[in-house]
Amino acid sequence: MLPWGQQLLDMCAALLLLLSFAMLSQRRIVTLVNLYAVQGAVLTAATLLLAWRTGERHLYLSAALTIVLKVTFLPWLLRRLLRRLDIYRDSEPRLNVTGTMLVGLLIVVFAFALAQPITRLASTSTRSAIGIAISVVLLAFLMMITRRKAVAQVVGFLSMENGVFFGAMSASYGMPMVVELGVALDVLIAVLVLGVFFFQIREQFDSLDLHHLESLKEHD
Repeated sequence: MLPWGQQLLDMCAALLLLLSFAMLSQRRIVTLVNLYAVQGAVLTAATLLLAWRTGERHLYLSAALTIVLKVTFLPWLLRRLLRRLDIYRDSEPRLNVTGTMLVGLLIVVFAFALAQPITRLASTSTRSAIGIAISVVLLAFLMMITRRKAVAQVVGFLSMENGVFFGAMSASYGMPMVVELGVALDVLIAVLVLGVFFFQIREQFDSLDLHHLESLKEHD
């Protein structure tokens, strides 16, 4: 029987995967942002559990960075953008919910098959969660492909970063702190720049549906 600490980590991994499917099926963008915040909270709990089990002190700093940036600041910033842009619901996706969920299930099967060689090479006690981490990344990528609203695609990008972070924890007990701080800063800057980009799209097209950009043609 697995130790209770390992069982809790496996439960956190399962919750991350379930939240990815919930985000994939969600059409209300405000709820999508809330699910991203919950995903960040679960990631924080998993990081704290892993820090307690392994004694890796830098993971406590990673957990603090996660709760400040991904649970508090970024969701607050996205909700504020949604209020100012008056956007609450995504437009009709490129693929219906049933089709998206079926593709998501196939992606999870593919991700676990892809993770098998990595799992055998990893020496950490959490290597069994590498398949879930890859699944979270690929499901977030699927969400970016199937959504039309720019805000929903940004949430997909942020969820993808959560999967990468969880995969790094599972494979090697986290990235060096300098790398984590650099990634966090890059994500923060990217969201701020995309916020400006949202307003530019809204000003030009009176909509954040990115299919309008596909109609742009070069003029001589």
